[in-house]
Amino acid sequence: MAVTQVRLTFAPSGLAPLAIAEKIREAFPDQVVEVVEFRDQVSVIVKKGQIVAILRYLHDDPFLSFDHLQDLTAVDYAKKKDVRFEVVYSLYSIKYRHRIRIRAQVPENDPKIDSVVPIWAGANWHERECYDMFGITFTGHPDLRRILMPEDWEGYPLRKDYPLKGPDFEHDWPGFTDMVKRSRELREFEWEG
Repeated sequence: MAVTQVRLTFAPSGLAPLAIAEKIREAFPDQVVEVVEFRDQVSVIVKKGQIVAILRYLHDDPFLSFDHLQDLTAVDYAKKKDVRFEVVYSLYSIKYRHRIRIRAQVPENDPKIDSVVPIWAGANWHERECYDMFGITFTGHPDLRRILMPEDWEGYPLRKDYPLKGPDFEHDWPGFTDMVKRSRELREFEWEG
């Protein structure tokens, strides 16, 4: 009986996150504000002006190949007035199995940043969620509108200055009475199983 040899091949190991951060710093020296390492996770804090160019570089460079946008979210640093918000991109390379986090600074007085939907189509809903919850506008987004809150909702619930109690629905949100009425109409269809 003949024995067949099977040769397994794996993608080469990924670069260390600090090495990736250094490549970003070399390619965009005037855009990198800081590189932060915390618990074996590296974040590269960048200015928002060239975010699409930076992320396109990380996506297209054959030695980096960040082909997967794991997450896109925002952070509100309410006490930092010059750059109150950061849009956070968690990137992963399926080919090389390495990861990096990019944090783009967004000022409170102009909460806008360019959309990365042309790079990763999956960013579409993530950007809509950031817009809906934080009020950050993604310039060039194909369909920027609320995704979690009703269209007529006022305010951005994940901002630090949003009231903890939330609105008084009966008086502050015009759609509340319509929603309650519709809920009562549909109650007969509830399943008790």
